[in-house]
Amino acid sequence: MKPSRLFLTWLGILLALDVLLGAARAFGLAVAASLQAIAWGLLLALLLLAMLDAFRLRRLPSPQLQRQLPGSLPLGRWSEVRLEVRHDFAQPLPLELFDHVPDGLGFEYLPQSLLLEPGQSQELGYRVRPLKRGHFNFERCEVSLPSPLGLWSARRLLKLNDSTRVYPDFARLYGARLLAVDNWLNQIGVRQQPRRGLGLEFNQLREFREGDSLRQIDWKATARQRTPIAREYQDERDQQIVFMLDCGRRMRSQDGELAHFDHALNACLLLSYVALRQGDAVGLSTFAGERRRYLAPVKGAGQLSALLNTVYDLDSSQRCADFQAAASELLARQKRRALVVLVTNLRDEDDEELLTAVKRLGRQHRVLVASLREEVLDQLRQAPVHNLPDALAYCGTINYLNARTDLHERLSAQGVALLDVRPGELGAELVTRYLSWKKAGTL
Repeated sequence: MKPSRLFLTWLGILLALDVLLGAARAFGLAVAASLQAIAWGLLLALLLLAMLDAFRLRRLPSPQLQRQLPGSLPLGRWSEVRLEVRHDFAQPLPLELFDHVPDGLGFEYLPQSLLLEPGQSQELGYRVRPLKRGHFNFERCEVSLPSPLGLWSARRLLKLNDSTRVYPDFARLYGARLLAVDNWLNQIGVRQQPRRGLGLEFNQLREFREGDSLRQIDWKATARQRTPIAREYQDERDQQIVFMLDCGRRMRSQDGELAHFDHALNACLLLSYVALRQGDAVGLSTFAGERRRYLAPVKGAGQLSALLNTVYDLDSSQRCADFQAAASELLARQKRRALVVLVTNLRDEDDEELLTAVKRLGRQHRVLVASLREEVLDQLRQAPVHNLPDALAYCGTINYLNARTDLHERLSAQGVALLDVRPGELGAELVTRYLSWKKAGTL
């Protein structure tokens, strides 16, 4: 509880009046005794009135609050939170309200002031913008409640428990690319266009057509129908994709608002969306994090929700990436052949360890290494050189990029498929590579 501006103003006026009357008497000026008694009486009355007002304020019940919070929030995007306020007082009640937003969420339009009419409820809204993923609890809301006479205001902390989850907002980051991907799939016919040949998934029987291979003829069906019947094949739809996601310290680099780790998550989710639309199974395996997480490859639209629920509170750590241990763990869990997408940020010291791990994975799976490249490296390489610090920064950048390029060349020489892209380009590059392999039948 704290005094209001009205109370402090009157208290200051009466105290100043008493001080002036006392000073006048000290200088020998004639001051009526009744005037000084009135001044002290007013001051005492104000104090008594303030005590009574404070007592009434303590007995006032708190207003009722209800928060309308979305069950999930997209990372980096503004969302609205609604608060409904009501009270049972007989008089209008002015309030100042502040919702305690958890750390990690930015907010706008708080605190807010409102006037509650008797017997009515009122809604107000404010906006929140998640700055990181995870689970967030809203535990209390703060209300500044005035006393009946306006001499005091009480700060009431009302318990109001709600929770929400912040998910990666890959749809916003890629904008209309999801729709573009759907159009792209329809244009290139990856999903609808049947393939003719051997080694792919059987689709149906149909009449023999000009241009079909003799090996496609189904002789039993031909004998029954007494007309040539051919087998028709389509792209294999029962393939599996497993993401090996590096959660170590090398993924903590920041480009813009998002860290490399968040860019990697968004890219994995985008490729998962495309692969699930193709009828393939998608799974996830993490390494170098505080806790390792594994999601077995499963087909169906519901798998995207399962992926989101698995990674929404996942974060990078300060640990070093152990590629050998990650490869051993995946090989023990994933027995069936799959496309393994290793998402990391390669360094020059990764040569032997990474190559050994990728070779082990490559004996059973198709492996694609996706390496994120810091945008600042391209900026430093293209920046003009004006002085010695600029020259040192330029030379250091070129030396680092050369060592990184040497590593990529050694990996490529061993037959390792590699993507070296900036974080914002990773999603599109992964989808392009996947669709090209899908159409070529080389997954």
